[in-house]
Amino acid sequence: MQTATRRTLAAPADVGGLGLHSGRAVTARFLPAAPGTGITVRRTDVDGDAVRAVTDHVRSTDRGTTLGPEGAEVGTIEHALAAAYVLGLDDLAIEVDGPELPAGDGSARSFFDALTTAGVAEADGPAPTVWTVHAPLTVREGDTHYLLAPAAGLRLTVTIEWDHPLIGRQSRCVDVTADQFAAELADARTFGFVADHEALRARGLARGANLDTTIALTPTGLAGGELRWPDEFVRHKTLDLIGDLALSGGRVAADIVAFRPSHAGNVAVARTLRRLAALRTPPVLGIQEILGTLPHRYPMLLVDRILEVQGTERIVGLKNVTFNEPFFQGHFPDHPVMPGVLIIEAMAQAGGMLLMGAVDDPASKVVYFMSLDGIKFRRPVVPGDQLRFELEMLQFRGRNCRMRGVAYVDGERVAEAEMAARIIDR
Repeated sequence: MQTATRRTLAAPADVGGLGLHSGRAVTARFLPAAPGTGITVRRTDVDGDAVRAVTDHVRSTDRGTTLGPEGAEVGTIEHALAAAYVLGLDDLAIEVDGPELPAGDGSARSFFDALTTAGVAEADGPAPTVWTVHAPLTVREGDTHYLLAPAAGLRLTVTIEWDHPLIGRQSRCVDVTADQFAAELADARTFGFVADHEALRARGLARGANLDTTIALTPTGLAGGELRWPDEFVRHKTLDLIGDLALSGGRVAADIVAFRPSHAGNVAVARTLRRLAALRTPPVLGIQEILGTLPHRYPMLLVDRILEVQGTERIVGLKNVTFNEPFFQGHFPDHPVMPGVLIIEAMAQAGGMLLMGAVDDPASKVVYFMSLDGIKFRRPVVPGDQLRFELEMLQFRGRNCRMRGVAYVDGERVAEAEMAARIIDR
């Protein structure tokens, strides 16, 4: 394993205050961590293990980013992660005695200052991961979209748009460094609309939102106080993007243009960066292993390789879609589109590979899928696309199981389904 210098805190640091959504007084403690452990988050007021601050553990992106399992969630993590990211902290343990990190004044300043004061310590360990982009690509999530292009470091160009006299359309470009963050972004505060406050409180959100923790907007201006910059709104959205990109679990080298970014979209970009790296790694199982496991043959074998297998819990597979696929002859000759039923079939075959790995003598077994639920198609799949299937096991008892699968093209979700299957003897 390649080793390199990694960075963690030289001493513990504490940040206390009111939680933006819970309204509870909470204290977050930031602790040095061993090389290679990454950034972890743990609740100290409930039983539960620390979880890695990566996209796999994102629980919610509703009005902030929340990590962790049900009952031990940690919300509003993005501002602290942004501060840790720009300071180059590879390993860090975050402990908090409540359901979210303190809001401070709605910015990242309290976290940045606390971590800076604690100082940085260096140690040898596994080389930090650097996520790179080798060719331009687009990531879309709802109304947000992002263009990613190759770059030596991380540059963000962010545009937001609101029908409000103080916001309108704002754009900002920043090369992400600690100095730039401290000068241009760390003090930018979160913002919300007074008209939405009661509805958010009814949903258990924004209970700690006040003029000390949030920029409060009325239909024509501010409910109180003053802006720190005329474009404080886009600066804060840029800060949020940095924090969510930290959920990639490494450093990002890319030029990212973000239009109307959201927490859900930011996390989708972080996931895409992790998937791109997986595409450039050798397959776990190639076509010969697939042929030796699945009974399918041309033209119904729809999985080309398996990239990742985690026991009986998760599998990632690929299907390269070419113009030579036999189904394009009739679907449709002048407008080739992969039939949705075959996208689900390909996903099911990847799931079959996961199941076959859990049984003895798979050559004597076959997987029958019994039901499909929650099927959704997001966009067409056409020649030249590369389908990536990610399936996770929801339940596995005896010979029966339930799985959930999602299909992606270039990081964009194209289809999803929940399926039930049974292993039987041939």
